[in-house]
Amino acid sequence: MRVSRADQSRLAGWWFTVDHALLAAVAAIMAAGIVLSLAASPSVAVAKGLPAYYFVKRHILFSAVGMGVMLSVSFLVPQMIRRLSVALLALALVALIYIHWNGHEINGAKRWLLLFGFSFQPSEIAKPAFVVITAWLLSQTHVAKDMPALTLSIGLAIVLCTLLVLQPDVGQTVLVSMVWGALYFVSGQPLIGGVIIAALGLVGLAVAYATFPHVQYRVEKFLNPNPGDHSQVDRAMQSFTEGGFFGRGPGEGTIKTVLPDAHTDFIFAVVAEEYGVIACLALLFAFTFIVIRAFQRVRHEPDGSIRFAVIGLALLFALQAYINMGVNIGLLPAKGMTLPFISSGGSSMIAISITVGMLLALTRRRPNLAHIRAPSVSAGAYEPHRI
Repeated sequence: MRVSRADQSRLAGWWFTVDHALLAAVAAIMAAGIVLSLAASPSVAVAKGLPAYYFVKRHILFSAVGMGVMLSVSFLVPQMIRRLSVALLALALVALIYIHWNGHEINGAKRWLLLFGFSFQPSEIAKPAFVVITAWLLSQTHVAKDMPALTLSIGLAIVLCTLLVLQPDVGQTVLVSMVWGALYFVSGQPLIGGVIIAALGLVGLAVAYATFPHVQYRVEKFLNPNPGDHSQVDRAMQSFTEGGFFGRGPGEGTIKTVLPDAHTDFIFAVVAEEYGVIACLALLFAFTFIVIRAFQRVRHEPDGSIRFAVIGLALLFALQAYINMGVNIGLLPAKGMTLPFISSGGSSMIAISITVGMLLALTRRRPNLAHIRAPSVSAGAYEPHRI
């Protein structure tokens, strides 16, 4: 793309301030997702009695929509990102309450709304919005001493996690809690509070284990594996042995024919068998590069709300990818979490696109702020920011 620096248009302003390396890495992963959908989806579609390229076409459609959403969000300024987050989180919380009573149930869980013939998960949209609002609230603990920002942040986390548990969706609850906990620490909150919250998190995991049979089954399956039981996790792990370093070749994999979720939760296993461990490491590197690059971009960011939001969004993006990969290689219990931009799924694709769009928007260079020194938290030098 060639744009003149003399051009004063909004597009030119965006092009010269957005992080090109970050944008290129995201585009590469999205392109890889389309190629890998061609490898993993047809066998699943045929097994479900659908046209062979049903999921491929959907993936391409949602990738195109997701790219449009991501680029549109990346044009926004930080204040607009916060306002968008408030609107999205409010809508998502209302939707989560609604689906608790009237949601579309699949496999014993109420997580989906049916909209125009598509199933949609409000929890996916809630995550990036929650991260941005949490980052703003935690930054305000150093700004407005008379504002109960930390209390509001804790309360918001409790509300969202409670609604997720009621679905039930323990995996997303763990993900949201991990990101919130990370933001709590990086924002310089009291250490004793962090210890208490970590302890409560462990108690919550124990309660989930005792309360939900599917959680207990997955944990026990993970702690006491039985090789050869032909579970999805066991078959996924076999794919790494079958594929070796360089894979069996595009279209030559067989594991995908016996994995019901080969196009979603276990697409990483398809990558391993057909393209090899080298391709898996390339994907891991791409996800890690995005996180490191995002951290570097805000290393000297004077606005705490922006700095914390970028850290939270990058962690949200990366942890979801790492959890998915960890499940596929047997390092974590099965959680039903998609691989960003790679797995099939409309609501997941749109939510990840919003997440990365926010990340691109908040990491854009703002030359007019370059002269501002990072304020001292201890000196109370922050100025309040309107949401």
